[in-house]
Amino acid sequence: MNRTRIPSLNWLRVFEAAARTESFARAAAELNMSAPAVSQQIRALEDHLGTPLFTRHAHAVRLTETGRAYLPSVQTSLVTLESSTAGLFGRAREERLYVRSVLIFAQGVLAPLHADFVDRHPDIALNLTTGNAAGDFLQGFADLQIIFGAPSAYGAAHDHLMDEVLYPVARPDIAAAITRPADLLSHPLIEVATHRAGWPHVFESLKLLGERARFLMVDSTVMAAAMAAEGAGIALARAPASDWAMGHAGLVPCLPGFHVAGLESYHLVYADRSALRPPARVFRSWLLDKMAARRAM
Repeated sequence: MNRTRIPSLNWLRVFEAAARTESFARAAAELNMSAPAVSQQIRALEDHLGTPLFTRHAHAVRLTETGRAYLPSVQTSLVTLESSTAGLFGRAREERLYVRSVLIFAQGVLAPLHADFVDRHPDIALNLTTGNAAGDFLQGFADLQIIFGAPSAYGAAHDHLMDEVLYPVARPDIAAAITRPADLLSHPLIEVATHRAGWPHVFESLKLLGERARFLMVDSTVMAAAMAAEGAGIALARAPASDWAMGHAGLVPCLPGFHVAGLESYHLVYADRSALRPPARVFRSWLLDKMAARRAM
């Protein structure tokens, strides 16, 4: 078999959906196919290429190293073909838009706004994926990425979206026992390891010495909220992006009225504004309008 021959376009569409959703079943639902048919198409592609693209597990699939390396090229090619077809032969029924966002922003900001975007732009099919670690934003294709921290590490162009405000939160029974800043040190303090602004930044604002502090390290604000909801300690809210997570976890402020500005911000990043595809330009304009309206409130 000639392995350099371009694989079937349908195989590639199925591969992209399965890789993005990490599930043959979810890919099948998205493509209006059966899960066995998706599995068959993937197997045909793997046979054509002569190498496995996925490792199969009971309820999910994971890309192999080869599959992970192949995915960005497939996604870029499919997007280019779709855009060219729409440009030459009229608008496609739907234009796909690929957005990757840090989880807390996607959960707390984009999810509540999703219905508004769909109502305003029903011709754009938004594919939203989330990440947490820096490496999550350096793999695969995305028209736009929403990151937290230094934007230049992820794209040449960027727009400022939103800042953050920190304050301690806990279960109501724990928060009720915090009557002064020093009381915070009587409990484990849940720290998100990837953020520049954390408990030491809060201690500085409170003029509190933190030598007696006991830290519980986690990798995301969502996980911090979950641990605090179980009574494992006191977390830091990172408003407004974390408002949904903190509210659903039943957490309340420990020192009502206290808050401190964070040190980093959320940014929308991309390679080149002039090279953005039409649906990406629409999403960028819509999101910047929403962020401006939020700041004006």
